Amino acid sequence: MAELGQRIRAERQARGLSIERLAELSGISRSMVSEVERGTKTPTVPVLDRPATALGTSIARLLDEPAHAALRVLRHADQRVLRDPSGWERRVLSPVPADVEFEFMRTTIGPGVDAGEFAPHAPGSREYLAVEAGDLRLTVNGRAYELGAGDPAYYPGDCRHAFANDGPIDCVYYLAMELGGAGHHQSGHGGDGGQGESHG
Repeated sequence: MAELGQRIRAERQARGLSIERLAELSGISRSMVSEVERGTKTPTVPVLDRPATALGTSIARLLDEPAHAALRVLRHADQRVLRDPSGWERRVLSPVPADVEFEFMRTTIGPGVDAGEFAPHAPGSREYLAVEAGDLRLTVNGRAYELGAGDPAYYPGDCRHAFANDGPIDCVYYLAMELGGAGHHQSGHGGDGGQGESHG
């Protein structure tokens, strides 16, 4: 958590944002931002996604150092896993490219668990999803789509989107996210993607 907090602070400072401004953009309290930066608070995945979105970056970049090598193998034991208390987990499968905002993840949602709604990302963002097992209720801008094993979906990442499992077994799906031009990793970008309810 201390390492995560240091990265959030570095991203915030690189953009010239105060703690108060990041709290405003991400829709969480100043005290929460401060505690996360100090490593004294463990945020849920949706809460962690809010400052990531507000900073125009991904959770993956906040969790790991950028990879500069042309090829990198990310062993299973080295993958970052985020577990949400509500009953789901996100495993980050992508090494973090140095100059590209891209995230590839495997998510498992327990039976009857609602992972919540995530805020829109930067304009031009794209998300590609494929269900491996179970049933997934994908909701985009308030409209629900029922997906089963083997079903893929694409939707703009700059929309509100939510994930839930209404079925009796674990739902497992893969999601690839590419942030739009406004979200590419660069200094001086204030970002306004955090003005939503809560990423995916």
